[in-house]
Amino acid sequence: MYKKIAILGSTGSVGETTLKIIRRDKKKFKIILLTTNTSVKKIYKQSIEFNVKMVVIYNLDCLTNKYIQLFKKNNIKIYHTLDDALKKTKKKIYFTISAISGLDGLEPTLQSIKYTKNLGMANKESIICGWKFLNKELKKNNTNFIPLDSEHFSIWSLLQYENKNNIKKIYLTASGGPFLYKKLVNIKNVKPKHALRHPNWKMGKKISIDSATMMNKIFEIIEAKTIFNLKINKFDIIIHPQSYIHAIVHFKTGIIKLLAHDTTMEIPIMNSLYEKNDNFFYNKKEFPYYKLNGINFIKPNIKNFPLINLLKLNYKNTYLEIILISINDMLVKMYLENKISYFSIHSKLLKMIKNSNFTKYYNISPKNINQIKNMIKTVNKYLNKHIKIV
Repeated sequence: MYKKIAILGSTGSVGETTLKIIRRDKKKFKIILLTTNTSVKKIYKQSIEFNVKMVVIYNLDCLTNKYIQLFKKNNIKIYHTLDDALKKTKKKIYFTISAISGLDGLEPTLQSIKYTKNLGMANKESIICGWKFLNKELKKNNTNFIPLDSEHFSIWSLLQYENKNNIKKIYLTASGGPFLYKKLVNIKNVKPKHALRHPNWKMGKKISIDSATMMNKIFEIIEAKTIFNLKINKFDIIIHPQSYIHAIVHFKTGIIKLLAHDTTMEIPIMNSLYEKNDNFFYNKKEFPYYKLNGINFIKPNIKNFPLINLLKLNYKNTYLEIILISINDMLVKMYLENKISYFSIHSKLLKMIKNSNFTKYYNISPKNINQIKNMIKTVNKYLNKHIKIV
């Protein structure tokens, strides 16, 4: 008996990784729904390959008459809202993968929860900004939640059957990015092309810059604090340049657990899609023990990565998290457009987050998604007016 799967954001990297897994075991899974914003050609090819009969395409301007006819010819129904498509499902979907990047993924994920038994999510912005809405729907609909980012999946796995009161510290590992051994003052004017050169893997431009500044790891700690309902002082960052160990949990009992795997999203996704009694393999190679030889852990230098100071703020699911993400998004965008320097990402972010125009919201929580969207617009409007281009 196959398991019904829906993939929100099937044309992105996480969506394509999920399809890669399912491609190897088509008898086990049946994809009933795919979604995209603009990648019409790619989602059409995916639909044909996996015999998917429902797709959601959000951006109607990208849907040409040619593809309207191709979808129709192959009996593939096009929907323009996720809710309309999901209403056609008679039984709960076994697993929904939420792989839409950024805050654009929050609303579709919320819509999907009541239609699915299990939700796997790889979207830190939506979790950080909208967890209280997500968690409410998860509990209401008795839907299981599995975080798919490697660090959070690792923590989730390590804490299975453990008492959270016994946790002394949880360490999330960071690669250190391309400038690990460089002082910030020596790279203050480094060009984007150099900041994008991650030492271990190729990623999108935005996340590559966040990796270089350590902002990505800061977001991951805020996300982990939120998902696992722990205080932020229970978490710390440790640099692990090999990027093979993804999380470490130190218990008060003296036991230390760590989880290691190849640097690929295939492993968290595969181990989420399959059940424990399923017979499946990531690969049949022997354990690569040599990857654990000479493990090099480094405490991050706060002078080189000053954004770590942001972990001192009081994160309690208010507008603070939304404002932080919005400011960082804008600064990274401006840096990639060569409008500000690399050093300015750090200096301006640390200054802006303390701006009284924003701090007045730090004890207020949004009541709905529209309020989140409105705050993002407010922040962007202010930043466009006040950030000087250098």
